[in-house]
Amino acid sequence: MEKIIYSILNSKFKKRSVVAIVLLTLMGSVMLIPTKLVLAKMLPGKSANTFTIYVDTPTNSSIKQTESVTSCIVNFLKNEKEVTDMEVYLGQGAPLDYAGLVKGSALKGLKSQAEVVINLTDKHNREEPSYMMVHRIRPLINSRCGSIVSDTTIKFIEMPSGPPTLATIVVELYGKDAKLTRKTAHRVAKLLGETEGLVDIDIMQDTLFTKFELVPDKEKIVRSALSVSQVNNIIYLAFQGHQVAVKNTRNQQDQIPIFVRLTDETRTVDGGSKNALISKLSSLKLMNKKGVMVPLRELVNINPVESSPAIFRKNLQNLVTITAECDMVSQVYPLLEAKKKILESFSDKFFASTVPGMSTYMFDVDLVHKNTGQKMLLRWDGEMKVSLDTFRDLGGAFIAALVLMFLLMVVYYKSFALSGIVLAGSFLSIIGVLAGHYITDQIALIFTGVNFFLTATSLIGFISLMGISARSSLLLIDFSKSLIADGMEKKHAIAVATATRAKPIMLTAVAIILGSLLLATDPIFGGLGIALIFGSIAATLVSLFFVPVLMDNTEAMMPEFDN
Repeated sequence: MEKIIYSILNSKFKKRSVVAIVLLTLMGSVMLIPTKLVLAKMLPGKSANTFTIYVDTPTNSSIKQTESVTSCIVNFLKNEKEVTDMEVYLGQGAPLDYAGLVKGSALKGLKSQAEVVINLTDKHNREEPSYMMVHRIRPLINSRCGSIVSDTTIKFIEMPSGPPTLATIVVELYGKDAKLTRKTAHRVAKLLGETEGLVDIDIMQDTLFTKFELVPDKEKIVRSALSVSQVNNIIYLAFQGHQVAVKNTRNQQDQIPIFVRLTDETRTVDGGSKNALISKLSSLKLMNKKGVMVPLRELVNINPVESSPAIFRKNLQNLVTITAECDMVSQVYPLLEAKKKILESFSDKFFASTVPGMSTYMFDVDLVHKNTGQKMLLRWDGEMKVSLDTFRDLGGAFIAALVLMFLLMVVYYKSFALSGIVLAGSFLSIIGVLAGHYITDQIALIFTGVNFFLTATSLIGFISLMGISARSSLLLIDFSKSLIADGMEKKHAIAVATATRAKPIMLTAVAIILGSLLLATDPIFGGLGIALIFGSIAATLVSLFFVPVLMDNTEAMMPEFDN
């Protein structure tokens, strides 16, 4: 080792070759991210023993229509051998779980809403992970059950591996004009549906529909020898239901109400049209004081009325939310593609431009209608925002670590050059981190067909490597300076110091690698393990070959700088 290092230091060509190799590998590893050879994601998916299916039929749907969709889903999943049991919650949310806390599961109470909880066999005894099962059955269930009731949304909710969010990708559309906002929201949802990798597109907004108001005609009622209360009671009795009497019992202190209404089949209006309602009302008759049966249709007026959708507000602004999930991909790349599509597609009717501001909101789009001048804001939220916040904070922590290390080295060595060498040796471990993720990703694709992502835990591993890498450089510099102070020639001293400290440096790296092997197999902390393993390899090579070259090229190594 001493001869190898000494020969490198005595040859300008070899020294330049080492520097060139390091710089080229650094550039090549960094380019793995923009070329998408290494994909970034907040946290990878993890296999669980359960997942939930959210069913949302149109707002005016009956409980029977919603049940038809959930029955189709249940019948399909009965053929899955890994499904142990299922629970269907009609018109309500399932008992709260980790994901349902922020997805509004506890607030569900409409006839158009339902949740199906699917329990699977233990993940340790199952070959197919839960996220792969969801990926496989999602298109099959949507094609078979999604068309039973038109405009039905079926969403597959998996247990998140990190902090739960409303959805992986959330688009918040702020605007004052309700009609324009609704049209724009549908247009955004359509573009998201056309973006590769995005599934479960949903607009969190009530469906517009026409309903019919039954208004009693008082003049006709009086002429028919009936009362308005009679007409109101028969309408409620037939469709909504009405308490007609009470029953006493010995076993209960309170009276038991007797509730009467028509059967589900009888009170159902086929097709929901006005003619069907007229036919239904004609079959209902009231007996007046003269004993004559009067059809209910003759006593009421039918007025079509547009529905009143719920208005959602956030920060005192009207809001429409569009959600989407990512299917086995990182949310970063579909979002960039969707943003590009939105800017291009909206140029016909809107002035669309990116909103300047904080890094968290760098994907936001400002929309101004060309004809009316109406303004809208398209803001991205959900897991994407959490990812940006996390990577921003980790990046800040990394920069802070570099600055603090540099300042400490300047105080210790009283030399900016030597401090820069320590800092360079620490930073260059990123070569191993990125290269390791690329190698692991290729292996994962071959054996599992699933990408291995650069995650937040990977960045934590990279930051933790800074101190380990700096320690190796410090050992080499201090040992070399002591040998030079004893009268040894500079190049020879650096070669001896490197050869002497090579074994401890390599043993330290081996210990880190062996200790990180178990982490590398974990679905969540695998990125941390890979970063430590390959980052340690790169840091060791940099310390043993590149740092000596930098030490030889600085005059700060000479004894007079110690005074």
